[in-house]
Amino acid sequence: MYIVKALITRRPSILDPQGKAVEQGAKLLGFENVGNVRVDKRVVFELEASDEASATKEATALCDKLLANPNLEDYTFTLERNNGDA
Repeated sequence: MYIVKALITRRPSILDPQGKAVEQGAKLLGFENVGNVRVDKRVVFELEASDEASATKEATALCDKLLANPNLEDYTFTLERNNGDA
């Protein structure tokens, strides 16, 4: 089993309304040095796979088909082997 930690980010050319709201809120609270805020998604899940290559293939497919919007977002992920000790 593998633990997949995926980070989904909006492309830099795409407006990030949630990031803009955080930036404006920070300024209203007196944090004048805050700028260019981007809010990303982090998704963590377990994946049953026989080897790392299979886990990578399946995690990529899940990110491509469900987790990331290919028109607006990019993603990266890491795999950690989970031997069931935790």
